[in-house]
Amino acid sequence: MSGYLTTHVLDTARGMPAADMTIMLFRVSGDQREKLATVTTNTDGRTDGPILPVDRFATGTYELVFHAGDYLRASGQATHDPLFLDEVPIRFGMNDAQAHYHVPLLISPFGYSTYRGS
Repeated sequence: MSGYLTTHVLDTARGMPAADMTIMLFRVSGDQREKLATVTTNTDGRTDGPILPVDRFATGTYELVFHAGDYLRASGQATHDPLFLDEVPIRFGMNDAQAHYHVPLLISPFGYSTYRGS
């Protein structure tokens, strides 16, 4: 097995990486979630290493929860409560034990998108 999972976050409103955003990774089985990791993005909007490295990788259903609200408040982009976007969950499946899965987030105060990156 040589698969692994990475992510990064880009702030599309400011046109720059989203530094210091907390991200949690969960493995999902039915209606149960098991927290596997909590990481923070670096100045490039990436984690310092794979969020799910080769030695811990397994196929299955996962969820990344991006703490966008905390980031948007800290960057001065969100000043009212409740925020339009706070925690952004992305649930996805990984079915190839040999693959590199990359799940990035493009974020602004009023919208987000994701895709399977490379």
